[in-house]
Amino acid sequence: MLSRATRFPIDDIEFLARSEHRVTALVALAERPRSRADLQELTEASTSTIGRTLREFEHRRWIRRDGHQFEATQLGAFVASGMQDLIELIETEQTLRDVWQWLPPEASGFTLEMGTDAVVTEASIDDPYGPVNRFASLLRETDRFRFVGFDVALLEPCKDELSRRIVDGMDTEIIDPPSVARYIISTYSEHCAEPLESGHLTVRLHDDLPAYGVSLFDDRIGISGYNANSGTVQVFLDTDAPDAREWAESTYDSYRREARPLALETAIE
Repeated sequence: MLSRATRFPIDDIEFLARSEHRVTALVALAERPRSRADLQELTEASTSTIGRTLREFEHRRWIRRDGHQFEATQLGAFVASGMQDLIELIETEQTLRDVWQWLPPEASGFTLEMGTDAVVTEASIDDPYGPVNRFASLLRETDRFRFVGFDVALLEPCKDELSRRIVDGMDTEIIDPPSVARYIISTYSEHCAEPLESGHLTVRLHDDLPAYGVSLFDDRIGISGYNANSGTVQVFLDTDAPDAREWAESTYDSYRREARPLALETAIE
C-alpha cells in the first residue's frame, strides 16, 4: 500500500525530475558514500539545497547517514538505476524524434534502443550533405565495406573516393536493385571499370530491397534514410553497438542469400 506521503509513483518521479541535481545526487550516492560537501561540489547546488534534498531522500528511505557520509540504500540504488535508464531512453527518443520515420521499421528487427549512443547526422538547409559527409568519413577509415539498399543518393556524391579506395584494396560488396546498377555503370563507366577489374569490388542484384540503406564498416554500422521527395539522404545514423551490429549483419546476409551476381555485359546494355 502506498504511504500518505507519496500516494502515487508519479509524485516521486516529479520530485526527482523537478531539479536536475536530485538525480545526479542519488546516482552519486548509489555509486559510493559521499559527504554534503562532495554532493555540493558535484551538483553545484547550494548548501541549503543539498540539505533539503538529503532530508527528502532520508524521508523516502533512499539513503542512510553514517557520520558525515551518506550512502544509498538498496531502495535508493534501485530508484537511481531506474531513473538513469529512463533518462537514457528519453535522450535516445529526443535524438531520433525528427528522423525516426526515415529509419528501418520495427518489422525489420530494428529497435529504437539500437540508436542509443549513435551518431545521428541529419540533412539541413545549412548542411544538406551532412549525412553523406559523415558516411564518407567512415568510408576512409575502413578496410572492408558492404552495403545493401538504394544507394544512389549516398554513394554517387562519393564516387571518386569510393572508386579510389576500392582500387587501393578496400574489399567492397554492394547489393543493388538492377536499375540502379545499370544506371551507375552506364553513367559512371570510368569510375566503375578499374574497381570491377581490381577484384576488390563485387556487385550483386536484388529485386526487392528496402527503402533505407545498411552500411557495414570495420568498426561501425550505418543506416541511411532516403527522402524520395528530395532525392537526397535525409539522415545517416552510425553506431558501434553490438546489438545494432548483429541486426545489420543479419539484414545484410538475408538479402545477400537472395541476391544474384551482376552480369556486367547485361548491365551495360
